[in-house]
Amino acid sequence: MTEMTVSEARSQLADVIDRARRSHEPVYLQRRGKRVAAVVDADVLDRLVELAEDALDIAEATAALEEEGESIPWEQVKADLGL
Repeated sequence: MTEMTVSEARSQLADVIDRARRSHEPVYLQRRGKRVAAVVDADVLDRLVELAEDALDIAEATAALEEEGESIPWEQVKADLGL
C-alpha cells in the first residue's frame, strides 16, 4: 500500500498512475495526514464496480424471495398483460 501527499502526487502524477497500474494496488493521497483520494488502476475499478453491482443484485433478489405475499401465476400475468 502506497500513501503520499496530494502535493507529492501532483509533482509525480505520471509515476503515480504507472505505480497503480503496475501493482494493481491503490495509491492513497493524503491531505493534512488524512486520506482524501486514491489512484486506482481502471481495470481494477471496473471489476470492483461489477462485483458491487452483483452483490447488490444478489441482496435484492434474496430480499424479494424472502418477501411474503401472494404469488401470481405466470398464466395470470400473461393474461393481465394481454399476451
